[in-house]
Amino acid sequence: MTPPRPSRLDPRYYQIAVLSGLFLYGVTRLRFDISPLQAVLSLGVALAVQAACTRAWKLPAFDPKSALISGLSLCLLLRANSPAWAAAAATVAVGSKFVFRWNGKHVWNPTNLGIVALLLMTDEVWVSPAQWGNVAFVAFLIACLGGLVVNRAARSDVTYAFLASWCAVLFGRAMWLGQPWATPIHQLQSGALLIFSFFMISDPKTTPDSRAGRIFFAAIVALGAGFVQFVLYRTNGLLWSLAVWSLAVPLIDRVLPGTRYAWSRPMTGDPRKGVVHETLPRPLPAPVHARPLGAESR
Repeated sequence: MTPPRPSRLDPRYYQIAVLSGLFLYGVTRLRFDISPLQAVLSLGVALAVQAACTRAWKLPAFDPKSALISGLSLCLLLRANSPAWAAAAATVAVGSKFVFRWNGKHVWNPTNLGIVALLLMTDEVWVSPAQWGNVAFVAFLIACLGGLVVNRAARSDVTYAFLASWCAVLFGRAMWLGQPWATPIHQLQSGALLIFSFFMISDPKTTPDSRAGRIFFAAIVALGAGFVQFVLYRTNGLLWSLAVWSLAVPLIDRVLPGTRYAWSRPMTGDPRKGVVHETLPRPLPAPVHARPLGAESR
């Protein structure tokens, strides 16, 4: 049996710090168009749903980290005419982690599903992709890249693959249409694109287990987004594409199996067979020569 890996820093701490800093800067300096009530509801409801589901699913401990990331991402991206819709988005986002699962993994990225579900339900919500000035965008980009360096194990390959694929789509389209390169460069200067690339498509609990699978997944999401945005002429192509292609992750894992990701705890099992014991519904008796593992925080 493969020996357990040493524990590592949970990358969600860094993500929470970066998203919180950006949100505070946006509210105080950039005057983000979000009411205090909507922000409080997005964060409060996300944490409340996490706590309620932790109790309902009989998990051993309440873990607020993923819920905070979802709530902060909703504060940065989603705008609503009524705070009730913001609360609904947070409910769908966090609740989906517990309801929509396959083989111990989330089917959809929580924030992605929360936003897409609300866009389908009502025209009272929208995504605000362009709220950052150049200084904030560059600072956020540096912080995101720093996160990849600090937490190299947190699926940075899918972020790099997606950004490369999306650049190929944008620059390829510009060359086809004879547009100057200033056009795709401007399209890349979006805070929403950074959140999508570094905090949404890179979610370790919703991406394929193998590196080859993640690179393939990133490429088809980028191509799908290009189709939605430039062929169907619909906004939010990245969000729609990720929501659709997330359904293909179980098939990708079956064809290209790999080792399951654990946030910070050691894993046991045979990585060559893609078998690791990290997601258990409740504590189980430990077999001989193996360390017991409790239920993983969702």
